[in-house]
Amino acid sequence: MKKEKGYISQVILTIIAAAWLFPIIWIILTAFREEGGRFVSYIIPKRFTLQNFINLFTNPNYPFVKWFLNTLFVSVVSCIFSTIITVAMAYTLSRIQFKMRKNILKLALILNMFPGFMSMIAVYYILKSMNLTQSLWALILVYSSGAALNFYIVKGFFDTIPYSLDEAAMIDGATKYNVFTQITLPLSKPIIVYTMLMAFTSPWMDFIFAKVIMGDQVDKYTVAIGLYSMMTRSSANSNYMSFAAGCVLIAIPISLLFMKLQKYYVEGITGGSVKG
Repeated sequence: MKKEKGYISQVILTIIAAAWLFPIIWIILTAFREEGGRFVSYIIPKRFTLQNFINLFTNPNYPFVKWFLNTLFVSVVSCIFSTIITVAMAYTLSRIQFKMRKNILKLALILNMFPGFMSMIAVYYILKSMNLTQSLWALILVYSSGAALNFYIVKGFFDTIPYSLDEAAMIDGATKYNVFTQITLPLSKPIIVYTMLMAFTSPWMDFIFAKVIMGDQVDKYTVAIGLYSMMTRSSANSNYMSFAAGCVLIAIPISLLFMKLQKYYVEGITGGSVKG
């Protein structure tokens, strides 16, 4: 009976895995397909080519390299700012007792229940009043500003670090800064890596805020908006394979990051800092 249940579970997991992998395989095959057109009656291309990637880099109307570098710049800078803000906020609320602490935790929990795009119009007009629209720094400001609300997972990780370690260090003469930099941060590598990954991938994949803020400033587009702009009614059929090639290329950095850092990513969301 147990073996039968095991086989059934394996079959179900295999079906789920196939359903999950099919779109990825399909977009990769489309990127290398020589035959043009958005819709074909087969999955495996009849002929393979690299011309779709060449067209992506040589088409003067769609500066993919510029879009890629814009996205990389926004993601890296936002990742640095967001990680610093999130870790600082989480550590403060985990370790320091102050009067409004519980109220801040409750308010942050309530605000996190609302999707970020609900503030899109207000954010746009705030940036417009500051003459910051259609600039990469506006995107960095938007992504970094919301980082402080994403502290709950990091705070939960800090809560697993025994406070007795802090007390022992302070008895030996360490300041709170020494405790944070020499004890807490080294023990918190998994959650910091998790925070950095989330802070990096959000700007990399975001479309809504980037589209609203950038408007028609093509040279400031990120890859999400740039690839979307290739799929107009008149050009979608001819650009479809290059669009698929762009999708493959922008997935490579994220995939490499996750493969390299998956150990810390899993520990950050499932484990504690001190295991007993």
